[in-house]
Parts: sequence; structure tokens; C-alpha cells
Amino acid sequence: MSLRSTLDFLLYDWLDAEALNQRERFADHSRETFDAVLDTCERIAREKYAPFNRTVDTQEPHFDGEKVILPQATHDAHKAFVESGMMSAAQDYDIGGMQLPYTLSAAANSFFAMASVSIGANMLTSGNANLLMVHGTDMQKEVFAKNEFSGRWAGTMCLSEPQAGSSLSDVATRAVPDGADYQDDPLGPRYRLTGNKMWISAGDHELTENIVHIVLAKIPDENGKLVPGTRGISLFIVPKRMVNTQGELTGERNDVALAGLNHKLGWRGTTNTLLNFGEGKYPVGGKAGAVGYLVGAPGKGLHCMFHMMNEARIGVGTAATMLGMAGYHASLEYAKSRPQGRLVKKPEAAGAAVAKDSAAPQVRIIEHADVRRMLLAQKAYCEGALALELYCARLVDEQKTGDAQAADDARLLLEVLTPIAKSWPSEWCLEANSLAIQVHGGYGYTRDFPVEQYWRDNRLNMIHEGTHGIQAADLLGRKVLMEKGRGLQLLAGRMTDTIGRAAKVPALAAHAKALGAALQRIGSATEAAWSTGDPADALANAVPYMQAFGHTVLAWIWLDVARRALETDAEKARAVTAGKIGATDYFFHYELPKIGAWLNVVESRDPTCTALPEDAF
Repeated sequence: MSLRSTLDFLLYDWLDAEALNQRERFADHSRETFDAVLDTCERIAREKYAPFNRTVDTQEPHFDGEKVILPQATHDAHKAFVESGMMSAAQDYDIGGMQLPYTLSAAANSFFAMASVSIGANMLTSGNANLLMVHGTDMQKEVFAKNEFSGRWAGTMCLSEPQAGSSLSDVATRAVPDGADYQDDPLGPRYRLTGNKMWISAGDHELTENIVHIVLAKIPDENGKLVPGTRGISLFIVPKRMVNTQGELTGERNDVALAGLNHKLGWRGTTNTLLNFGEGKYPVGGKAGAVGYLVGAPGKGLHCMFHMMNEARIGVGTAATMLGMAGYHASLEYAKSRPQGRLVKKPEAAGAAVAKDSAAPQVRIIEHADVRRMLLAQKAYCEGALALELYCARLVDEQKTGDAQAADDARLLLEVLTPIAKSWPSEWCLEANSLAIQVHGGYGYTRDFPVEQYWRDNRLNMIHEGTHGIQAADLLGRKVLMEKGRGLQLLAGRMTDTIGRAAKVPALAAHAKALGAALQRIGSATEAAWSTGDPADALANAVPYMQAFGHTVLAWIWLDVARRALETDAEKARAVTAGKIGATDYFFHYELPKIGAWLNVVESRDPTCTALPEDAF
């Protein structure tokens, strides 16, 4: 089954994306305009991205002392993406957007992620601009966000620091007011920043004429000391090159210097940088300090940044999904064409040894049971994860254009599902990539086939935008508890609705019962984890909790997809429906039973990991 046919089913048959056109914001759209966008992105991905996936892996970015050098293919792909209008596809008409539903935008962008995930960092640019459209001033929107949406400028997010990593409480970058008139700058209150930022994707390049860094920093108190914890963090726009209020370059460099490039296991096509802010290499107005413009209120930077971080987390989940999907398609094609081995024959007598007919011709490896197991696992992981990401995208549209109650429900459901949307594909679609290598056998470990690169590229996503541990603590420590557990109740309600519908379908009734039991177990495990009221007890096994929660969510997704597939089944689609039922059967028979082991340690608040003395490791 091709990616396009999978997307068409999920968008039109399952999520009913066409119904969005009945809303005022999307009234100009139709199935035809949606298909045209998908066609365009599929073509660009096929022509400008996919042929160069290996190129950007082997021709890594390098710094010549003045600028970062990228392959010409990267420049060509970026130009084609910008010209397609996809950078601002979901934005208003009056700023050059298409007012495309986010659901369609997410689906269309999946083509690029599958073709070559590291050839560009457009997700960061659009996420940066989206943040400014919510939290920036009118001038910041006009000068910075609109130039990012047009593709003229690029954007980054600068959070991590060498000494702090994911611990944002320990951010040490400082921002001090720049002159007595710092409050009067039309681009926003003006500060001078000094500090270092690490792991900054697309932190320097020549793809665009400017780069807009969104930077977390702390404003010192009256004694010159930084406020401890996250409450003292503020957010700043720090352009690579200085600009005026018309969005024109002034010709002066900002004091942001590339200290070095990080060379990663995968995702090599995107520059990954260590940036020094305010070291004096490029003094502005004759003095050191990177000029930054405050976004939002002082001390509220993390609140603003979460707008971009949450969008990036769903984007990372989608990237992980599509890398898994690329490996699945590659291994499926290989399995259908690679002859190797013979099938066992039925014994002539009871108790006789299992044997193969050595005189028979070789069979294609897809005919071997274990290869079929690995292919079906990949299908279940990747197509299920894609459905989850598009479901989340549909919630974004509901939050923005639904009625008040529907919008608030969508907001809360997104809060609960975001850790799953980021982490579940990052773990299980990486496993799909591992299985794709296994299907290829020894060839899978060579660069003659693409699956080893897909695995290397995908391994980063378990760390990108918050590790499993961070996402798990967010889920169990905050998301399922917030607003007195209403988000978890909403999700349970939607699962229960699917269970009720599927229970009436003979082919799905047993799965519906199994999902009901899993959902009940999640509820009881949540209560048991928090029964002592001690966060240390609850969060000691947060990752197993998230794994069980994620598997339950994916079981629900597959059950609902299978239910809808059976409803829309037609003669020409029987194989497609059989594939969805097969993937659902696999998930319920092979995957959902795993949650018992995970939840056992959650419910008992097992102390094995936390109680072991350090010197015993």
C-alpha cells in the first residue's frame, strides 16, 4: 500500500477532513484543492528530496571559517519547498497563507519527512513563526514571523546549553537591558545576551538571508544574580543579522558566532551547532553582546516557548513515523523480490522431523513466517503512528475552529496525547527501522541499501524535544492529573465510544473487549501510582507507565481505523481492508498484552531502579 493511498484513507475516510470545509476559515477549500496540495508535495518530495537522501548523509555540512557549506541539493530542495507555499500553508490569506487545515498541512509534509528527513529544518522555521504570531507584538509578527513564513528568513529554537542539557532550570544565558532607552525599541524591549547554546539545529547556514533565533535567557535581578529555576526564564528574538522595522537587513552582523558543528550519528543533512552569544566577535554598535528583543513578559519565556516546543514534539513524532515508514516500504519491496530458502513441507508421518524440499525452487523471503511477522510489526507501528499524528493534527484544527466546548476538549486531549505523539513513534518506529534492517539480512547493515541510514536518522528522535524520561514524567506527573483528570476522562470517553461501536462488529468484538480491559487497567494503575501522594513513588516508573499508556492509545487508534475500514469496504479495497484488519489483529495479539508487565511495576510502585545503591551499578 502506497503512502498516498494510506493518507487518503486516513484523511478522507477516517478523519473526514472534507467536513472541515464547512467551516468559515476553510470554506474556499474542497477535496480537489486538498488533493492538489498532496500532489504537489508528493512530486517535490519525489524529485527534490528522495534522490538526495544519501547525498546529504555523506556530504555533511562543514564550516570554511566564514560560512557553513551545504550540498546544492539542499539549496534546491529548500527553494522548491518555499515556492510550494507550504511554509505558510495553514496561515491567513492576508499574510500569504492558504488557510489550509493543519490536518492537510501535516499530511502533505509527511511526504518530505519520508523522502529525506534531514535535508531541511522547515519545521523549526514555521514553529518559530507560529510562536511569534501568538506571543509576539504586531511589529515582531510583521518583521520576523512574516519573513519566516515567506521563506526569506529561517528560524531556530535555542534552549539547551552545554552545562544544562534538558534541564532548563539551569539555563545560564544572561540578558541585560541595552541602554536607558531599551524599552523604547520598536522591535521590542532590547537586551544584550551573553551565553552559549548547544545542539541548535539549523543554527547556521546560507539557505536564507537571515536566521531568527528564539532564545531562552535569564534577566538578572537588581543584584546581578540569575533567578533560580524556570520562573526566571525569558524569551528573546535574536537575529543573526540586524534588521530595521521594514524587515530590511542593515548590513551589520549580530553578535552570534558559530563555535562549532556537532557531527551526529544520523540526521546529518541538517547543521547542528554550538552557538556563542555575545562573545564580541561581531560587536553591534561597537560593543559586545548579542542584541535580542523580548517576546512576551519578563520571566514568562518558558510559557511562550512551550507553544513552539509542543508543535515541535508532534513534528518529531511525525518525523520518527515517516522514517519508520520509509524503512517499512523499503523492506517490503526487498522481501517481495529477494529469493532465499525454502518452505518446510508437511511431515509424511506423525513425529517425523521437520524438513524442507531441497529440490524445490527458492521462495521469496516474504513467504517465510518470521519475515511476515517483521513486516506486519512495521506496518502496525508505522501506519498506526501516522494515524495518531494525523488525529492530533485534526485536534489542532478543532481547537482553532471548533465551537467553544469542542475547542476546549481538543485543547485538553492534545495536552494528554502530546507526550505519546512524540515518544511512542520515536521508540516503536525506531524498532520498525531495526526490523527493516533484519529483513534485509546482512545487506541491511551496508550502505548499498537505505535502511541503515533510516535507523541512524531515527535514533535521534528518542532524544529530540525531550527524552522518554522527560515525556513520561510530563504525562504521569502533570498531564493525566491536570484539571482534576479531565483530559484523561475525555480520552477514556473517546476510547469507550470506539469500544461500543467495535463491539457490534464480529471481527472486532474480542479486540473491543481487550481494549476495555486495558483502559480500565490504565485507570487503576494511575490511581495506584499516586496512592501514596509522593511524586518520587509515582514517577519512579513513569516510562513503563507511558509505554503502557501509549500502547493502549495505539490499540484504540487501530481499532477505530479497522472499524472504519470495514464500514467503507468495497470490492476494489478488499486488500487494503485486509491489511488494516491484519495490522489490528497483530497489535492486539502481539503488542497490547505487553502492557501487563509495564503496569505491574507502576501499580506496585516498584523501587528496584531507585533503591539500588550507586556503587552497586
